[in-house]
Amino acid sequence: MHSFQQDLSLLKDHRFTLLLTARTISTLGSTFAPVALAFGVLQLPGANATTLSVVLTAESLPMVLFMLVGGVVADRLPRQRVMMAGEAANALAFCGLGVMLLTGWAPLPALASAAAVSGIAMALLFPALQGIIPEVVPVDRLQTGNALLALGANSSRILGAVLGGGTVVLVGGGWALMISGLLFAVAGVCIAQLKLRPAGEAPAGKPGERHSVLKDLREGWREFSSRQWLWVVVAQFSIMLLAIQAAHGVLGPMLVDQELGESGPAAWSAVLAGEAVGTLLGVFVSLRLRPSRPILVATCLTIPTAMPYLLLGLSAPLWLVVLGAVLMGVCFDVFGVLWQTTMQREIPGEALSRVSSYDALGSLMFGPIGLMLAGPVGIAIGPKGALVGCAAIVIIACLAALLSPGVRNLRAPGAERLSRP
Repeated sequence: MHSFQQDLSLLKDHRFTLLLTARTISTLGSTFAPVALAFGVLQLPGANATTLSVVLTAESLPMVLFMLVGGVVADRLPRQRVMMAGEAANALAFCGLGVMLLTGWAPLPALASAAAVSGIAMALLFPALQGIIPEVVPVDRLQTGNALLALGANSSRILGAVLGGGTVVLVGGGWALMISGLLFAVAGVCIAQLKLRPAGEAPAGKPGERHSVLKDLREGWREFSSRQWLWVVVAQFSIMLLAIQAAHGVLGPMLVDQELGESGPAAWSAVLAGEAVGTLLGVFVSLRLRPSRPILVATCLTIPTAMPYLLLGLSAPLWLVVLGAVLMGVCFDVFGVLWQTTMQREIPGEALSRVSSYDALGSLMFGPIGLMLAGPVGIAIGPKGALVGCAAIVIIACLAALLSPGVRNLRAPGAERLSRP
């Protein structure tokens, strides 16, 4: 049984504190940036919602398209350098956007191009981050390391949401984007200070052997598809996130706007704040929770994530919906720590970034469809009925995943030994 003092002792490791600092600052930049970008673009002469939609699509589409390539790159090259390149590209992209807004020279193709650079940078950063954690954190401290990294990232998300809008109001979207770029640059400097053994030069662990990108992708797919627990939960999340994106992005705001009018934004902010508080509480739960069957526990924890949508659809009082959002935040955070720790333990290090990229692509691929369908469905049957439907989809997807023997039976290292008489 780990003590809280043992958990925090990982902070004495210089390399881990550098990674934690870089991750926290980078997350602050990525949370800060969307608010600055949205309001900065909308304040341009002649800009409208369509302009913003084009810029945001130019950022998100390359991120999805290059995610698998990012996994290959992060498995081929030293992940430290890949992360440095990703942070540098983000810094240049957002500083470039900031300069355009400040100077007034902001043609749409230039804005979209800078946004696309940021999307590609994120496609590089995510797989490299997942792969670099086991290079920094000892295998017996992985869950603690993932929990502490989540604590830093979640704190940054809350701080970024609070500071982003205020900074735009005080200094404008252009300067706010420059601050975002500076944050990414600082994160890159922290990553550069890591002293890691050369790793990742060849996916198969044979230096000098040449691989095509397609061969690397096939090998990554083989690692991904050969583990039932892995692809089943990713399939579960592809369906879950379709419903959650619809409920969170469209149907929830639609309902509170219809029922509460001018008080709607404040009510929805309370729900989002409840989820944020839950993600912080979830870190402390994940530090203590050491299940012998981590994927079974993690999958069961996804069932309560339907709670806020179900409560909204059933016209529950706001305070109860906020409590449901807190529970959702706790469950998602604990799931994330258990999931990442299990992947880092079970997937060979030389393929971890590619497998992580398949995980991210599979989990997120139906989210845009949920956003597109949410509006028409909400209009056709009403937002309450649509929210109850989203909650049902989440619960059914979770229960279906529990039918998998791989999900139910995968044990943490040492669990079989501990369970013997």
